[in-house]
Amino acid sequence: MKELALAAGAYSATLWRNATGAAMMSVLFVGTRQRWPAVAVLRLHLKRSFVVAFMAVSFFWSLTVLPLAEAIGLSFVAPVIALYLAAILLGEKIGREAIIGSVAGLLGTAIILLGKFSSEYGEGAIWGTAAVLFSAVLYAYNLVLQRQQALLAGPIEIAFFQNLLTAAMLSLIAPWWLEPLHEYTLTMAAAGLATVSVLMLSWAYARAEAQVLIPVEYTAFVWAAIFGWLFFAEPVTVWTIAGTALIVAGSLVAARVKPQPVNQVEMASV
Repeated sequence: MKELALAAGAYSATLWRNATGAAMMSVLFVGTRQRWPAVAVLRLHLKRSFVVAFMAVSFFWSLTVLPLAEAIGLSFVAPVIALYLAAILLGEKIGREAIIGSVAGLLGTAIILLGKFSSEYGEGAIWGTAAVLFSAVLYAYNLVLQRQQALLAGPIEIAFFQNLLTAAMLSLIAPWWLEPLHEYTLTMAAAGLATVSVLMLSWAYARAEAQVLIPVEYTAFVWAAIFGWLFFAEPVTVWTIAGTALIVAGSLVAARVKPQPVNQVEMASV
């Protein structure tokens, strides 16, 4: 998505990815004879897609001005916000392990940012940082909505409607903003990876509380550092390694939380 955003702009890259993902998922949706969701569930799909549209464009735009690992590192404020949103909106009890994991993750992120801010930051990077933080707030709410969705709909339904509705919302300004699609292979790859991700996360969130799964999001930094180095020659500093170590440690601590058993109502809805 970073490569697509650099080539065609974040908005166009996001719209083309979701439109392609919707086409892919329509085959599964029809092929597996999924039922059309109830109005209340469709409203939830619509709400999450609205959040995802703004969240994705702002985050992918930040990737055009920030290194991949740094953008991911900054976004780690989202799982911390989401832990407490889950407590407020879903009635989940915040366990000690989840709090420890979140604090460790934040400290790791702070170390990474300390290393970055010790050097000069250009205006583009400042706007990129603001875009990541804006996206992170939306992502926190998205994680809570994801848990609610997973208890009411199956992974195929969620993936289909998220791609379809997000693309539909973004297309409203397509006459003024959309750039032609040229990177067909990259777009197919991005859509495929995003769709598989939504399917797997939907399955996971139907079977475990948000507070158990959210801290594991911190491991994304490891992959961002590796892929940023491999594909964009973005250096991995000592600060990055130290922060990553804390992030991974926090994730391991949070993973020790014992998942709550899924009740019969949840199982039936999934």
